[in-house]
Amino acid sequence: MDRIRNPFSPGAGSPPPELAGRDAILEQARVLFGRIRAKRPEKSLLLTGLRGVGKTVLLNEMERMALAGGFRTILVEAHENKSLAVLLIPHLRRLLFDLDRLAGAGNKARRGIAVLKSFISGIKLTVGEVEFGIDIDPEQGAADSGDLEVDLPNLFTAVAEAAEERGVAVALLIDEIQYFSSPELSALIMAMHKMQQRQLPLALIGAGLPVLPGLAGESKSYAERLFDFPDIGPLSAPEATKAIHDPIAAAGEAIEAAAIQEIFRLTQGYPYFLQEWGYQAWNHAEASPITRRIVEETTALVEQRLDENFFRVRFNRLTPREKTYLRAMAQLGVGPYRTADIADVLGTKITTLGPVRANLIKKGMIYSPAHGDMAFTVPLFDEYMRRIIPEFRALVKRDSS
Repeated sequence: MDRIRNPFSPGAGSPPPELAGRDAILEQARVLFGRIRAKRPEKSLLLTGLRGVGKTVLLNEMERMALAGGFRTILVEAHENKSLAVLLIPHLRRLLFDLDRLAGAGNKARRGIAVLKSFISGIKLTVGEVEFGIDIDPEQGAADSGDLEVDLPNLFTAVAEAAEERGVAVALLIDEIQYFSSPELSALIMAMHKMQQRQLPLALIGAGLPVLPGLAGESKSYAERLFDFPDIGPLSAPEATKAIHDPIAAAGEAIEAAAIQEIFRLTQGYPYFLQEWGYQAWNHAEASPITRRIVEETTALVEQRLDENFFRVRFNRLTPREKTYLRAMAQLGVGPYRTADIADVLGTKITTLGPVRANLIKKGMIYSPAHGDMAFTVPLFDEYMRRIIPEFRALVKRDSS
């Protein structure tokens, strides 16, 4: 099998050769973009799901859809060490300058730049940290109060009005949105509320872990009326079959049905793992068709690659107590896991586990699917933990003493 022609693409946000099972959510995005362009109100989208289900891939695909529909786009990834404002400022600056260069009557793009300068001063950043390139004075009293919940809606309004004046629409796409602080998420929700109220051409599509609907609801009670929260889950057996079979067939090769069934069993339909198993099975096969035996022979290599890259990267960020907590979850079998049962495994009281549980949620390792339950945000992480449990015997003994 020619490795250069291998159609599979395991990687962070790498587009798969076949985007199977996502037609419904892509149609939602198409309708959103169309209605925003037509100045009709429509709920923005906040995609939720575990790691490895393809949320980033969908965001990238939706950006392509938006660009094809004449939108100007801003695509960013949130993380723990950069604020929402600092994340957005360079992109809004670029967008407003682009709008200012477009032909057309009116000066709302220049006003938008002035409002952006005021916003920067309000959040205690100096304009010198962002090179503007032209001399426009800030608009005093516009988005410069220092209160993000007040200033961000005013800034979004100035940006959207500038886009509207130039006959274009804006799509803001944000990955890992759960990392924003509560005030930042609240300000973002309030800004989008203003967009919908005024029917301005700015849409938001975000993606985050399953905690996102709860965070949004806690931040603003009207969030559920402002956003749809599509749940991006694993692929069904027919969808997974399509994701594996069709790229191989398009490359002029074949795979046995039994091999696909085994890949689905091993991956549980999670797209990232499907790509990893497909990629390695192709490389391991000497000739077409790829058989179940090839998949079985490849499994140890795939697990090793996942352990060293996909799982261990996240695991190494944790403290010993956090690792021990996850080991206790995995020891209970398949989740979700009752917090009382986790405490029993660790031989301690539930109340003593609150801080470590909160830290794991903040780090995006676990979430609460229901009151009193915990679950991994990373698919198959329980299996990974059970594979490496021997490494923990000394750690657990030391941590409990």
